[in-house]
Amino acid sequence: MHKYMRAIGFSKLIDRNEIKQLLTDIVMQSTSCAYTMNSDNVVLAEFTKDYADNIGVAVCGEFDSEDKFIYEYFYPYMRGSSISTGEDVSVERHASQESYAGVCDDIRVGVSLIFYLQNMITYVKFKSAGKLPVRNTTLTLSGLSIEGTILFPIIKNDHDRRRINRANMNRSNLIQAARQGDEEAIESLTLEDMDTYTTISKRIHTEDVFSLVDTFFMPYGVECDHYSVMGEILDTRLVHNKQTGEGVHQLTISCNDITIDICINENDILGIPEVGRRFKGVIWAQGYINFPD
Repeated sequence: MHKYMRAIGFSKLIDRNEIKQLLTDIVMQSTSCAYTMNSDNVVLAEFTKDYADNIGVAVCGEFDSEDKFIYEYFYPYMRGSSISTGEDVSVERHASQESYAGVCDDIRVGVSLIFYLQNMITYVKFKSAGKLPVRNTTLTLSGLSIEGTILFPIIKNDHDRRRINRANMNRSNLIQAARQGDEEAIESLTLEDMDTYTTISKRIHTEDVFSLVDTFFMPYGVECDHYSVMGEILDTRLVHNKQTGEGVHQLTISCNDITIDICINENDILGIPEVGRRFKGVIWAQGYINFPD
């Protein structure tokens, strides 16, 4: 079973026959389905079924010469609700199956953001029609988590928020200039990082690290689309899986000024999520490229 099925309310689904029955039900009673033909003239198909608002399971495969659907793989998904970034995205196929990973370089993150592509069928359509690369697309990010913690926020007044916003904007401008080869910007960023390291090294002896670090977005483990994140909760709601009845928290967080929607089973989260508090955990990053009509 997919490791992150429990994130959308299928924590007790472990029997192989139950999984097979679930996938058959998705194909036969799907909420939506999409088809396309790839460059090898193979008809690809994806069947999806929602089990609560914005969450569900997708079953992917292809049709043979007798129009019989051949199952290849499945994955749980969480649909994002807002635009996370407008930076250009590049896409690469996974080696083992007809699935894709997206890569986005957003200067607010500091690393190349790699995610599992949700709308694979749409991408293949554009690729087969020779319409790639597509410019001026936007990206909606989401993530599934199987372990998370709720932290209290760092106290900030309006003056602190304005100061932080100015600092973030200035840093973004410096990073943009550094990417274009500006040596002064590179030197300024280096000095700023050294000052930050020195400040944290002194304060860490008497203060908790999570009172010094407000938000972060870092690669986690050996899988390239897994990240350790911490961000401020902007919105939260509890939904229930229509088939299992398990409760699932859907959180919208601001992490490094990027908005991400996260889904986590209520049994896997420590603390009570509320707006203003912070979420800390490991996510499997997914992304939906908003192609132009």
